Amino acid sequence: MKPSVPKIKAGYTVQVTQKIKEGEKERLQVFEGIVIKTHLRGGLNSTITVRKISEGIGVEKVFPLHSPSVVEIKIVKIAKVSRAKLYYLRDRAGKSARLPEFQITQAQRDELVIHFKKAEKASGITETVSEPIETTESNDTQA
Repeated sequence: MKPSVPKIKAGYTVQVTQKIKEGEKERLQVFEGIVIKTHLRGGLNSTITVRKISEGIGVEKVFPLHSPSVVEIKIVKIAKVSRAKLYYLRDRAGKSARLPEFQITQAQRDELVIHFKKAEKASGITETVSEPIETTESNDTQA
C-alpha cells in the first residue's frame, strides 16, 4: 500500500516547518518559498524543491515529504502556472519573478495544511511556529 502523498504542485507558495537539531536542543524552523519542482511518485522518496530569495540571494531546499524532520507543510498561495518545473524563476529577480495567483479563502487555506503527526509525536515538540516574528521597525510605526 502506498503512503498518502500530499497534493502539492509547482507554483504553490508553502511554509515548511522543519525540526532542526543543534547540539542537544531541538527547535522548529519555518522555510517559506515557491515550489519550483515536485517529485511525487507516490513512494517514500517523494520530494519538493522550494525556492526563496533571502537578502538578494536565491536559496533552494529539497524537502523529503516522508522525513521525520518535516513537521508541517502549509500552503499560503496558489499561483497560475502552465509548467510542471519552474526553473525559469532562477534567472528572474524582483517583479519579473512574481506569479499571478488564485484567490483562496481562509477556509480553503486551512484545508490545505498538511500536518505530519508522526514527526510531532516522535520529537515531543508540541508547539509550531505559524506566524512570522515581528521586527522592532513595525512596532515603532504603530506607536
